[in-house]
Amino acid sequence: MMFDAEARCWAILPAAGNGSRMGATLPKQYMTVAGATLLEHSLRALLSCERISGIIVALHADDTRAAKMPIFADARIHTVAGADQRSGSVLAGLEALLSQAAPCDWVLVHDAARPCLQAHDIERLIVAVTTNDVGGILAEKMVDTVKQSSADGRVLHTLDRDTLWRAQTPQMFRLDELREALQQAQTQGMAATDEASAMEMAGYAVQLVAGSAGNLKVTVPADLPLAAWYLQAQNGPAST
Repeated sequence: MMFDAEARCWAILPAAGNGSRMGATLPKQYMTVAGATLLEHSLRALLSCERISGIIVALHADDTRAAKMPIFADARIHTVAGADQRSGSVLAGLEALLSQAAPCDWVLVHDAARPCLQAHDIERLIVAVTTNDVGGILAEKMVDTVKQSSADGRVLHTLDRDTLWRAQTPQMFRLDELREALQQAQTQGMAATDEASAMEMAGYAVQLVAGSAGNLKVTVPADLPLAAWYLQAQNGPAST
């Protein structure tokens, strides 16, 4: 289908988590790498895309750090109280968007802990989704041999890696369809680990759009040096 010129693009950044797997008292979105917090890097990547009309950041209700960060003075950024679970934070962001976005507008949901997102990958996703009129996600094809294990840690099967992808973000869907899918998953008690999972369970097609290996998610402390390396490779060494 042709691109719907009337539909705008928005972004939601869930950032209400405490980053428990990092083993630190500081929420991981506020950890510093390559001269800025993970949250700032992720926001800058989204702000670099002129096609994104606005960004909703879902923060913990008790968050006091974001208001002190200069980037939140950007007119395209708005905040909302998030939830304990990612899906709840995304739903809160979608509800907040209803006051300014149309139900058929596109929404890109991105992880605050993916600081190395590049502008050309955002553009590739938007072009693929709007050209085909099918929601989609950035993803990376598996290159390693992948094993399926039993409960006792033994190999059951070697999976066909040619059909396997690592899901990334942003994940881009129509506002009304994503909102309905997330609400349905929540009502039925189904575990939707990402937006694509909820859309799949609701019966929607989801396309895979090739992303970059550098679009990694910072989950454990060992991920921070790698994220720093990618960011410095993209932007040059951070000033000290």
